[in-house]
Amino acid sequence: MLIDNKSIAIVGGGPAGLTLARLLQLKGADVKVYERDFNKNARVQGSPLDMHEDSGLAAIRKAELLEEFKKTFRPGADRMLIMNEKAEIFFNDHETKPEEDFGHEHFRPEIDRGPLRNMLLESLHPETVVWDSHFLTMERQNEGWLLHFKNGTSEYADLVIASDGANSKIRPYLTDIKPIYSGIIMLEGSASKEKAPQIDAIIKGGKIMAFGNTKNILLGQKGNGDLGFYASFKADENWPADSGLDFSDHSQVLNWFKTEYSGWSPIWDELFENAVTPFIPRLIYSMPSDQTWEAQPNLTLIGDAAHVMPPFAGEGANMAMLDALELSEYLTSNNYSTLQDAISGYEHHMRKRAAISTQESLENGERMHSEKSLATMLDFFNGHLTSS
Repeated sequence: MLIDNKSIAIVGGGPAGLTLARLLQLKGADVKVYERDFNKNARVQGSPLDMHEDSGLAAIRKAELLEEFKKTFRPGADRMLIMNEKAEIFFNDHETKPEEDFGHEHFRPEIDRGPLRNMLLESLHPETVVWDSHFLTMERQNEGWLLHFKNGTSEYADLVIASDGANSKIRPYLTDIKPIYSGIIMLEGSASKEKAPQIDAIIKGGKIMAFGNTKNILLGQKGNGDLGFYASFKADENWPADSGLDFSDHSQVLNWFKTEYSGWSPIWDELFENAVTPFIPRLIYSMPSDQTWEAQPNLTLIGDAAHVMPPFAGEGANMAMLDALELSEYLTSNNYSTLQDAISGYEHHMRKRAAISTQESLENGERMHSEKSLATMLDFFNGHLTSS
């Protein structure tokens, strides 16, 4: 194989990086994952992910982890309610959703990020992940790279794969193309089910999408019962600073919500009154659909580092895990004479595929924040269910 006797450094231990490490180890590769977290318990993992048949689940199958996934995913967590700002329900598939059916093209099983990460971590060889490795810089050395970390250590790798997210510090070594602001901000919060009993009684372990006045509230219930939620709205890129809000102050954020989401039912207030602070404003970016760069023989990108996209099609993590699957196959293929050729083939296909998903995500974002968002999304979900 092209990667025989090559040391591979994956920077970033999210779903994509860990999936790639697993797939490469199954092929006998020498791989390390450098992760900035102090250990696997250092950070609370975010909202649940839904895995798609031809991307996230395809990678899990190839990683020989489907049976373990079936023990870990959350049956029924993909059930959906669509509501208006008054908390009136217009769509409810809790009773009509088909039984869990792995292999069905429209089945999208949900899994919390923490259990997904643990499943992948446990599949790796001992000491594969090097914790407390916050990447700072790297420099060319021999045919590869010497990586420098915040903890004072340095490590050499023949091949570096950036899996370090939307704010990748490695991406600039390959391209100076930067992401573009979409015009949408998602204010993230989390509240326990005990502190939001009205919402807990409605959501019943699934998801809620609420639309009104060009704004959204999007919720998903985690395995521990916590309610992860986002207030999603259009705003200027400087809104977090210009708003004057202290995102650690419940009362300030609640007053903002009541003003900006005027006309929304008081039922939503309990989320903002009782959330764990601070709230986190997340500006939604995407990479240009026509991005390109010259392939290198010792460096490439996967996941958000390569193609950050809005979350409005549920494709980000799935595309990232598909990157891992496809890159592992390109690197272990006998169809290429050099690593640069293999990487070039992967990157060309990855960019083309990601551009399609990014466009879909951008279009969904516009639909979800339009004057007719409720009607549009109802049409979308009803059509999707009919076709499935």
